Amino acid sequence: MKQKEPFFNSSFDYFQKIIRDSGPVAAASYGLIGAVILFILLGYFLDRWLDTAPWLMIVGLFIGLGSGFYELSKIMWRK
Repeated sequence: MKQKEPFFNSSFDYFQKIIRDSGPVAAASYGLIGAVILFILLGYFLDRWLDTAPWLMIVGLFIGLGSGFYELSKIMWRK
């Protein structure tokens, strides 16, 4: 039983390292999702207000994708 404890300890330590290292990338991916949702909603409400459906929502989609991927790439290429 004593031989398995170091294996489990090292496994849990390695798992914690992986989780800690993936934190910034996970946060950037949530930023990507948030930017897309935010700009789509902004485009949707502007479309309803200006009666230009669906063009501003599509523009909002592309702006959200562009800004989200920009933030994601900044995090991924920082290392």
